Amino acid sequence: MAKQDSGRRSGSITIRGVAQRPTEDQRFLQRREQPAFLDTDTWRALRILGEFVEGFDALAGIGPAVSIFGSARARRSDRDYRLARRVASRLVREGFGIITGGGPGIMEAANRGAQEAGGLSIGCNIELPFEQELNDYVDLGMQFRYFFVRKTMFVKYAAAFCIFPGGFGTLDELFESLTLIQTGKIEHFPVILFGREYWSGLFEWIRHHPLTEGKVQAEDLGLFLLTDDVDEACATIVERHRAHQAELAAREEKAGGR
Repeated sequence: MAKQDSGRRSGSITIRGVAQRPTEDQRFLQRREQPAFLDTDTWRALRILGEFVEGFDALAGIGPAVSIFGSARARRSDRDYRLARRVASRLVREGFGIITGGGPGIMEAANRGAQEAGGLSIGCNIELPFEQELNDYVDLGMQFRYFFVRKTMFVKYAAAFCIFPGGFGTLDELFESLTLIQTGKIEHFPVILFGREYWSGLFEWIRHHPLTEGKVQAEDLGLFLLTDDVDEACATIVERHRAHQAELAAREEKAGGR
C-alpha cells in the first residue's frame, strides 16, 4: 500500500486527504529559537489545556465510537491483528467510529478495518522517546504529549472498549476503564476482552486474591466480558448502546414533561 499523504495539520490534529500548505502568516510568525518560558510549569499547564481543547474540538461531533486497544507489537500475520481488523470493520457496519492509539500493531489493524469498511478511523498518538508515527489507516489523527489527556479522549468519546492482548500500556487502559466504571465516574459501558487464553490467568488471580480477600466485590467481575467471539462482542456493544440511547430519550421526555 502506498504511503498516505501527511494531511492537513491544525495544531496537534492531522486530517488526511487534504493538501498541506503553510500560510504566509505561518511563515512570518515562525521562530527558530526556543524561548525560556517554554520550560516553565505555567507554560506546561497551558499546553495541557491546549491539548484538551484541541482534542475536544476535533472529536465533539464524531458520533458513537468504540475505543480499541492492544499491543503495538502485533504483526500483520498474527491472529489478534486479523481479529481486531474484523471487529473494527463489523463495528463500523453497525454505525460506530473507531478510536485507537494511532500506532502500529493492533492499533493499525483496527484503524485499517474501520477505513476499509468506510467508517471513521481515529488515531490518538502519543509523543514517546522513540518515534511512533500515525499508521497509514488513520483519517483523523491527534498527537498528544500527555498520557492522561490522551486517555481522556479514549474514554470521553467511546461507547465501549475492545481490548486485545497487550503489554503495560494495554493493562493501564484496561484497569483505568474498570476503575472509572467501578467508582461511578463514567456510566457502565461494555469492556470487551478478546483472548480467553491470554486474559484468563490474570482474572483467575483477581478471583483468588483480591476477591477472596475482599479487595473487590463479586459484582466487579461483571464489569467486563471475556470472549473470542466477534458476534458476541459486537452484539453486546450494540445492545448496550441502544439501551443507553433509550435511557437518554426517556430522561429527556421526562424532563420535558415537567
